[in-house]
Amino acid sequence: MGHAYTPGLTVTERTTVRKRRLLPIPGTVMVKQGDLLKADSVVAQAELPGKVHSINVANLLGIAPDEIHDYLITKEGEPVRKDDVIAENKPFIQFLKTAVRSPIQGTVETVSAITGQVLLREPPRRLELLAYIDGTAVEVHPQQGITIETSCTLVQGIFGVGGETWGEIQMAAASPDETLAADRLTTGMKGKIVVGGSFLGADTLARAREIGVAALIVGGIHDKDLRALLGYDLGVAITGTEKIGITIILTEGFGTIPMAAKTFALLSKHQGQKASVSGATQIRAGVIRPEIIITVDGTRAIQDTGVAERGGIRVGDQVRIIRDPLFGRIGQVAALPADLRQIETESHVRVLEVGFPDKTRAVIPRANVELIEGQ
Repeated sequence: MGHAYTPGLTVTERTTVRKRRLLPIPGTVMVKQGDLLKADSVVAQAELPGKVHSINVANLLGIAPDEIHDYLITKEGEPVRKDDVIAENKPFIQFLKTAVRSPIQGTVETVSAITGQVLLREPPRRLELLAYIDGTAVEVHPQQGITIETSCTLVQGIFGVGGETWGEIQMAAASPDETLAADRLTTGMKGKIVVGGSFLGADTLARAREIGVAALIVGGIHDKDLRALLGYDLGVAITGTEKIGITIILTEGFGTIPMAAKTFALLSKHQGQKASVSGATQIRAGVIRPEIIITVDGTRAIQDTGVAERGGIRVGDQVRIIRDPLFGRIGQVAALPADLRQIETESHVRVLEVGFPDKTRAVIPRANVELIEGQ
């Protein structure tokens, strides 16, 4: 058998990436096809309806619901400011007068003579959609957004948390097996994408958030430190929406695992260059990888990178083991036996032979490896 199909993790110096940037609701696209964009360019915007507040005016004034229009000061559709009187009664004795005031600034949306309630709506909130990466708008989707394309260096991680951000790459470790200690982080790293080695601890996380580091990229982390940072256990849902003030990308997994030499060398090569990163991860159907995108040659995309579509894994390819007992180890495919082999579970599966840098070899089920794609 010439190749085996297996999940791929891309670590490549040159590729072309296309991103669809779409609003969650219909809005206005702000750019045209062919426009050159920066990561912080607003490509589309929409107005999200403001929050609705319900006030039971009939109950507060002690009137019948069908009498509410006789007591209104502000009519349906009119704007109100906070503490404006929207309704009041008209007693003979002024001391007994009751006024109903608006708790917000907004608009009187509806008045119901059936329930006696007034609905107030806060002003709409503007939602701005950013480009996220430097690139070219190659397609416009009316009222929705755009497709942006860029030629870039692309590094995908195993797991991440935190949203989209960007900044200059700053190396904070001298080698891929070095632990990223808190004292390696300086105030000059504020707003930067900081790359460590094999591991970072809770003290380093705290220091990074204190400084205002945009993102941390390391080989591994303890799950208890991540749980403490988030305040809860992560489930199987997609990550990337966490409001933690920082984006974290793990290139290898959980625990102390040296960053793959190829990944570390590639990031080191681009120190000082701008990168866009996202911690969004989904490990089930519709796999989403955390990513580091480093735009090449400014914002202009390259239409043809000359990279052929891969059919699967081949002898000589670099792979990562993604199951115990060799989880996290990286090696090269030495052989792809065509026959089925019996494994410890007594199942018969297709396997491959992996050679490691220490000259050892192991026979691994093909489902237990991940291809590190690149060129």
